[in-house]
Amino acid sequence: MTTRDARAPGLAALAALLADETRAACLLALLDGRAWTAGELARHAGVAASTLSEHLGKLVAGGLLTEERQGRHRYVRLADARAAQLVEELAARVPPDAVPPPRTLRQSGAGSAMARARTCYDHLAGRLGIAVTDALTDRGLLTQDTGFALTAAGLAWFDATGIALDRRGRRPLARGCLDWTERRPHLAGTAGAALCGHALSAGWCVRIGSERAVQLTATGERALGDLLGLDATALR
Repeated sequence: MTTRDARAPGLAALAALLADETRAACLLALLDGRAWTAGELARHAGVAASTLSEHLGKLVAGGLLTEERQGRHRYVRLADARAAQLVEELAARVPPDAVPPPRTLRQSGAGSAMARARTCYDHLAGRLGIAVTDALTDRGLLTQDTGFALTAAGLAWFDATGIALDRRGRRPLARGCLDWTERRPHLAGTAGAALCGHALSAGWCVRIGSERAVQLTATGERALGDLLGLDATALR
Protein backbone atom coordinates (compact mmCIF):
# COMPACT_ATOMS: atom_id res chain seq x y z
CA MET A 1 0.00 0.00 0.00
CA THR A 2 1.30 3.45 -0.92
CA THR A 3 1.63 5.88 1.97
CA ARG A 4 0.45 9.37 1.16
CA ASP A 5 3.03 12.12 1.66
CA ALA A 6 2.42 13.74 5.05
CA ARG A 7 2.98 17.17 3.51
CA ALA A 8 -0.08 16.89 1.28
CA PRO A 9 -2.56 18.56 3.69
CA GLY A 10 -0.18 21.45 4.32
CA LEU A 11 0.41 21.97 0.61
CA ALA A 12 -3.33 21.93 -0.05
CA ALA A 13 -3.88 24.50 2.70
CA LEU A 14 -1.18 26.75 1.26
CA ALA A 15 -2.68 26.49 -2.21
CA ALA A 16 -6.09 27.37 -0.81
CA LEU A 17 -4.62 30.56 0.69
CA LEU A 18 -3.49 31.65 -2.76
CA ALA A 19 -6.68 30.56 -4.52
CA ASP A 20 -8.53 33.81 -3.88
CA GLU A 21 -8.26 36.92 -6.06
CA THR A 22 -8.39 39.38 -3.15
CA ARG A 23 -5.62 37.62 -1.26
CA ALA A 24 -3.61 37.25 -4.47
CA ALA A 25 -3.96 40.99 -5.17
CA CYS A 26 -2.68 41.78 -1.68
CA LEU A 27 0.31 39.47 -2.02
CA LEU A 28 1.26 40.95 -5.38
CA ALA A 29 1.01 44.49 -4.01
CA LEU A 30 3.25 43.57 -1.07
CA LEU A 31 5.99 42.47 -3.46
CA ASP A 32 7.14 46.10 -3.28
CA GLY A 33 8.81 45.09 0.01
CA ARG A 34 7.06 47.77 2.04
CA ALA A 35 4.58 47.51 4.91
CA TRP A 36 1.01 48.47 3.97
CA THR A 37 -1.85 49.39 6.24
CA ALA A 38 -4.97 47.28 6.10
CA GLY A 39 -6.85 50.32 4.75
CA GLU A 40 -4.38 50.81 1.90
CA LEU A 41 -4.66 47.17 0.88
CA ALA A 42 -8.46 47.28 1.09
CA ARG A 43 -8.55 50.23 -1.31
CA HIS A 44 -6.04 48.54 -3.60
CA ALA A 45 -8.03 45.30 -3.69
CA GLY A 46 -11.36 47.12 -4.00
CA VAL A 47 -13.02 45.47 -1.00
CA ALA A 48 -14.45 46.62 2.31
CA ALA A 49 -12.06 46.95 5.25
CA SER A 50 -13.93 44.26 7.18
CA THR A 51 -13.60 41.83 4.28
CA LEU A 52 -9.92 42.59 3.86
CA SER A 53 -9.28 42.07 7.58
CA GLU A 54 -10.57 38.52 7.33
CA HIS A 55 -8.30 37.80 4.36
CA LEU A 56 -5.27 39.26 6.10
CA GLY A 57 -5.95 37.12 9.15
CA LYS A 58 -5.79 34.00 7.00
CA LEU A 59 -2.55 35.08 5.30
CA VAL A 60 -0.92 35.86 8.64
CA ALA A 61 -2.06 32.56 10.14
CA GLY A 62 -0.75 30.77 7.04
CA GLY A 63 2.71 32.27 7.47
CA LEU A 64 2.75 34.34 4.28
CA LEU A 65 2.39 37.70 6.03
CA THR A 66 3.56 39.25 9.27
CA GLU A 67 1.77 42.10 11.01
CA GLU A 68 2.48 44.81 13.52
CA ARG A 69 0.36 47.51 15.08
CA GLN A 70 1.31 51.14 15.54
CA GLY A 71 -1.40 53.02 17.36
CA ARG A 72 -4.67 52.49 15.53
CA HIS A 73 -2.98 51.25 12.37
CA ARG A 74 -2.38 47.66 11.43
CA TYR A 75 0.59 47.11 9.10
CA VAL A 76 1.31 43.96 7.15
CA ARG A 77 4.21 42.87 4.95
CA LEU A 78 5.40 39.66 3.33
CA ALA A 79 6.79 37.31 5.95
CA ASP A 80 10.20 36.91 4.35
CA ALA A 81 12.10 36.47 1.09
CA ARG A 82 10.81 32.90 0.73
CA ALA A 83 7.21 34.10 0.75
CA ALA A 84 8.09 36.74 -1.85
CA GLN A 85 9.81 34.11 -4.00
CA LEU A 86 6.75 31.87 -3.89
CA VAL A 87 4.42 34.68 -5.00
CA GLU A 88 6.72 35.99 -7.73
CA GLU A 89 7.43 32.58 -9.23
CA LEU A 90 3.76 31.61 -9.27
CA ALA A 91 2.90 34.96 -10.89
CA ALA A 92 5.55 34.30 -13.54
CA ARG A 93 3.67 31.16 -14.56
CA VAL A 94 0.48 33.02 -15.41
CA PRO A 95 0.16 32.80 -19.22
CA PRO A 96 0.51 36.21 -20.90
CA ASP A 97 -2.82 35.76 -22.68
CA ALA A 98 -4.53 35.35 -19.30
CA VAL A 99 -3.65 38.94 -18.37
CA PRO A 100 -6.24 41.41 -19.72
CA PRO A 101 -4.83 44.31 -21.78
CA PRO A 102 -4.73 47.78 -20.19
CA ARG A 103 -7.98 49.71 -20.54
CA THR A 104 -6.60 53.23 -20.11
CA LEU A 105 -3.49 55.18 -21.06
CA ARG A 106 -2.60 55.38 -17.38
CA GLN A 107 -2.73 51.60 -17.02
CA SER A 108 -0.69 51.19 -20.19
CA GLY A 109 1.96 53.61 -18.96
CA ALA A 110 2.14 51.94 -15.55
CA GLY A 111 2.48 48.52 -17.17
CA SER A 112 5.28 49.72 -19.44
CA ALA A 113 7.13 51.24 -16.49
CA MET A 114 6.82 48.00 -14.50
CA ALA A 115 8.12 45.95 -17.44
CA ARG A 116 11.04 48.32 -17.95
CA ALA A 117 12.34 48.38 -14.37
CA ARG A 118 10.84 47.46 -11.01
CA THR A 119 11.66 45.93 -7.67
CA CYS A 120 10.75 42.32 -7.00
CA TYR A 121 10.46 42.34 -3.20
CA ASP A 122 14.05 43.48 -2.55
CA HIS A 123 15.88 42.99 -5.86
CA LEU A 124 15.75 44.45 -9.37
CA ALA A 125 13.45 42.99 -12.01
CA GLY A 126 12.06 43.77 -15.44
CA ARG A 127 14.36 44.61 -18.34
CA LEU A 128 16.73 46.40 -15.96
CA GLY A 129 17.04 43.35 -13.71
CA ILE A 130 17.67 41.09 -16.68
CA ALA A 131 20.21 43.51 -18.18
CA VAL A 132 22.17 43.68 -14.93
CA THR A 133 22.05 39.89 -14.57
CA ASP A 134 23.29 39.40 -18.14
CA ALA A 135 26.07 41.94 -17.65
CA LEU A 136 27.25 40.22 -14.47
CA THR A 137 27.21 36.88 -16.29
CA ASP A 138 28.98 38.16 -19.41
CA ARG A 139 31.78 39.58 -17.26
CA GLY A 140 32.29 36.31 -15.41
CA LEU A 141 31.01 37.70 -12.13
CA LEU A 142 27.95 35.45 -12.04
CA THR A 143 27.50 31.93 -13.34
CA GLN A 144 24.19 30.36 -14.32
CA ASP A 145 25.51 26.92 -15.31
CA THR A 146 23.95 24.92 -12.48
CA GLY A 147 21.89 27.55 -10.75
CA PHE A 148 23.00 31.05 -9.89
CA ALA A 149 26.33 31.53 -8.10
CA LEU A 150 28.75 34.41 -7.70
CA THR A 151 32.26 33.63 -8.89
CA ALA A 152 35.40 34.63 -7.00
CA ALA A 153 35.64 37.58 -9.36
CA GLY A 154 32.01 38.41 -8.58
CA LEU A 155 32.64 38.46 -4.84
CA ALA A 156 35.63 40.71 -5.42
CA TRP A 157 33.51 42.99 -7.63
CA PHE A 158 30.93 43.49 -4.89
CA ASP A 159 33.70 44.28 -2.39
CA ALA A 160 35.41 46.70 -4.77
CA THR A 161 32.10 48.42 -5.57
CA GLY A 162 31.40 48.92 -1.88
CA ILE A 163 28.30 46.74 -1.83
CA ALA A 164 28.40 44.74 1.40
CA LEU A 165 27.24 41.13 1.27
CA ASP A 166 25.99 39.42 4.42
CA ARG A 167 27.45 35.91 4.07
CA ARG A 168 26.34 34.72 7.51
CA GLY A 169 22.63 34.29 6.95
CA ARG A 170 20.71 31.27 5.69
CA ARG A 171 19.51 33.08 2.59
CA PRO A 172 21.31 32.00 -0.62
CA LEU A 173 24.01 34.43 -1.70
CA ALA A 174 22.69 34.30 -5.26
CA ARG A 175 19.68 32.63 -6.81
CA GLY A 176 17.63 32.99 -9.96
CA CYS A 177 14.12 34.41 -9.75
CA LEU A 178 11.87 33.92 -12.77
CA ASP A 179 10.90 37.33 -14.13
CA TRP A 180 7.18 37.44 -14.93
CA THR A 181 7.51 40.00 -17.74
CA GLU A 182 10.76 38.78 -19.33
CA ARG A 183 10.17 35.06 -18.72
CA ARG A 184 13.84 34.69 -17.80
CA PRO A 185 15.57 34.57 -14.40
CA HIS A 186 17.06 37.66 -12.81
CA LEU A 187 19.44 37.86 -9.85
CA ALA A 188 17.89 37.49 -6.41
CA GLY A 189 19.17 36.31 -3.04
CA THR A 190 21.50 38.26 -0.77
CA ALA A 191 23.51 39.64 -3.71
CA GLY A 192 20.40 40.76 -5.58
CA ALA A 193 19.02 42.49 -2.49
CA ALA A 194 22.33 44.20 -1.74
CA LEU A 195 22.68 45.43 -5.32
CA CYS A 196 19.12 46.77 -5.37
CA GLY A 197 19.53 48.46 -2.01
CA HIS A 198 22.74 50.11 -3.17
CA ALA A 199 21.15 51.22 -6.45
CA LEU A 200 18.36 52.99 -4.56
CA SER A 201 20.53 54.51 -1.83
CA ALA A 202 23.18 55.71 -4.31
CA GLY A 203 20.56 57.28 -6.54
CA TRP A 204 21.10 54.93 -9.47
CA CYS A 205 17.35 54.28 -9.44
CA VAL A 206 14.38 56.14 -8.04
CA ARG A 207 10.90 54.83 -7.31
CA ILE A 208 8.13 56.16 -9.54
CA GLY A 209 4.36 55.90 -9.30
CA SER A 210 2.53 54.03 -6.58
CA GLU A 211 3.61 50.50 -7.47
CA ARG A 212 6.99 48.80 -7.76
CA ALA A 213 8.30 50.62 -10.82
CA VAL A 214 11.69 52.31 -10.63
CA GLN A 215 13.49 54.53 -13.09
CA LEU A 216 17.17 54.47 -13.90
CA THR A 217 18.73 57.89 -13.38
CA ALA A 218 21.56 59.53 -15.32
CA THR A 219 23.80 58.70 -12.36
CA GLY A 220 22.73 55.07 -12.60
CA GLU A 221 23.33 54.95 -16.34
CA ARG A 222 26.90 56.17 -15.85
CA ALA A 223 27.55 53.87 -12.89
CA LEU A 224 26.27 50.73 -14.60
CA GLY A 225 28.08 51.67 -17.78
CA ASP A 226 31.38 52.13 -15.92
CA LEU A 227 31.01 49.12 -13.63
CA LEU A 228 29.35 46.61 -15.95
CA GLY A 229 29.57 48.04 -19.44
CA LEU A 230 25.80 48.18 -19.53
CA ASP A 231 24.19 50.27 -22.28
CA ALA A 232 21.13 51.70 -20.59
CA THR A 233 19.67 53.40 -23.67
CA ALA A 234 16.89 50.84 -24.01
CA LEU A 235 16.02 51.13 -20.31
CA ARG A 236 15.01 54.81 -20.34
